Amino acid sequence: MQSPIPALVAALCLMLPMPALSASQAQADSPAAAATRDGAHDFDWEIGTWKTRLRRLAKPLSGSHEWLEYEGTSVVRAALDGRANLVELEVEGAAGRIEGVSLRLYAPQAQQWSLNFANIRNGLLTQPVLGGFRDGIGEFYGQDELDGRTILVRFVISEVTANSARFEQAYSNDGGRTWETNWIATDTRIAP
Repeated sequence: MQSPIPALVAALCLMLPMPALSASQAQADSPAAAATRDGAHDFDWEIGTWKTRLRRLAKPLSGSHEWLEYEGTSVVRAALDGRANLVELEVEGAAGRIEGVSLRLYAPQAQQWSLNFANIRNGLLTQPVLGGFRDGIGEFYGQDELDGRTILVRFVISEVTANSARFEQAYSNDGGRTWETNWIATDTRIAP
């Protein structure tokens, strides 16, 4: 049996400080400009109110393929001149209601964002995922616990436009060799 340690180390290396590029600045021509730019405004595009369509896997990492669907809103507010923001999520569907908050904080020395989520049902913050934007795609990695097991978490923000975006979360319980997507949200901006 091959040890999962090399894959785990590789996955954790992805969480090391890296320059964060915003969707609007991802087209920068100069590598020097990208290395010295300030990513504190990477989420400015998202400030506002969004219609959210959410699908989540009922039982992640269990072999289940049952998806639950929800619809509602996400409201994103800037704080501290854009270096932080707060997301309020309220969605509901046949399986019930999800209410949560995400606190996003920018670390200027690391040029990384930390994304911290709390489901209001239990009132506890999950462990943060860390990362930033590169070439218009936000990638964030971290560790969490699921059913007593330590797992890796990947959160990806893609297909970003002025009026829409896609959010995907995936889990890995094999050190990052394979990933199972368990949360897909598509947001469409609601006009002010």
